Amino acid sequence: MPPSTLMRPPPADPSKSPLENSLELTTLSDIGPDIFTNTRENWYPPGARGIFGGAVIAQCLIAAQKTIPLPSPSNGNASFLIHSMHCYFVLPGDPTIPILYHVERVREGRSFMTRTVQARQKGKSIFTTTCSFMREGSGGEKVLEHQWPMPEGPVEMLQESLKNDEVRAGEDAARMTEERYGVINPSSPSPHMRKTRQWIRSNGSISPVGGQDTHLGALAYISDCNFVGTIPMVHFAIRSSHPRQTPSRVPKTSSASDIDSSRNPPFSRLAVFESVENAPPESSAPDRPTVGMMVSLDHSIYFHRPREVIADDWLLSENESPWAGEGRGLVIQKIWSKGGRLLATCVQEGLVRLNQDPPTNAAVAVAEK
Repeated sequence: MPPSTLMRPPPADPSKSPLENSLELTTLSDIGPDIFTNTRENWYPPGARGIFGGAVIAQCLIAAQKTIPLPSPSNGNASFLIHSMHCYFVLPGDPTIPILYHVERVREGRSFMTRTVQARQKGKSIFTTTCSFMREGSGGEKVLEHQWPMPEGPVEMLQESLKNDEVRAGEDAARMTEERYGVINPSSPSPHMRKTRQWIRSNGSISPVGGQDTHLGALAYISDCNFVGTIPMVHFAIRSSHPRQTPSRVPKTSSASDIDSSRNPPFSRLAVFESVENAPPESSAPDRPTVGMMVSLDHSIYFHRPREVIADDWLLSENESPWAGEGRGLVIQKIWSKGGRLLATCVQEGLVRLNQDPPTNAAVAVAEK
């Protein structure tokens, strides 16, 4: 298998969290200015078409952060933190090939700095983003403030799960821990009214060396977890697996005992959750649609309080989908701290294609004429 990094990966640093280690970048100053590459292999989710999108989002942000000047007397000790990034997924990332991150310094302003980042493999762009950084405190002492309040109940539910040791291992169990609740209002009459929630955190402790930039990179990584998947969930659809990508097929209707978790534990846990625990109410139609293809198209993150992000503590995300159609769908995600502060709002559009019904004999006969 071709190497997934340009250089031999160093041993994992025990002083850093697993996610912090996996997002580390290597500077390629011998190749050109502001070019970076992944230091370690990126995660390839079971059944996915390519590298986990959250890894590329996060590494693009970290690459951009490396070109932002540090506070110093020459710039009035100004500190710039990310406040928004807008991304496009162009091609699936090949997990067997290193990624080169090319950063362009678009703007160097007093209050804002702008960077564009292209992630490339084999000379082609697989992902592109524009990141905007804002000088801390530049809004002035008097500001208008409001936020969407955190819903009541999830904190107590998390405490109960932790007390009973019921928190689940997620798909990316090596780097993150999550507690998913699925559709929280399944009896709502329309998919656009239904919502999903989850608690999620980075495993271990992010190091002081990584600092706030790493917490923000980790939030970017986390923001892509179970995001576009909200669309099939609010429709109570089941995702199918590709036989060449996943060791075991997941039946359309199944119980926990039907799924071979020993052969592909992360994917099987996901299948149990979506097929069994996220089943529709009894009044819903028995024939559930099956998703044959689901990929992210674009992704935006608005970091409302970047200084307050603590990614190795529990974060609550709530997702809802205002629209789906034409084989696409839109999801809006709100992320709160455990203390109820709205830290970020994210928006993602994705491609969601269903397995189509086979043509009837009559349709085949007409097509053959």
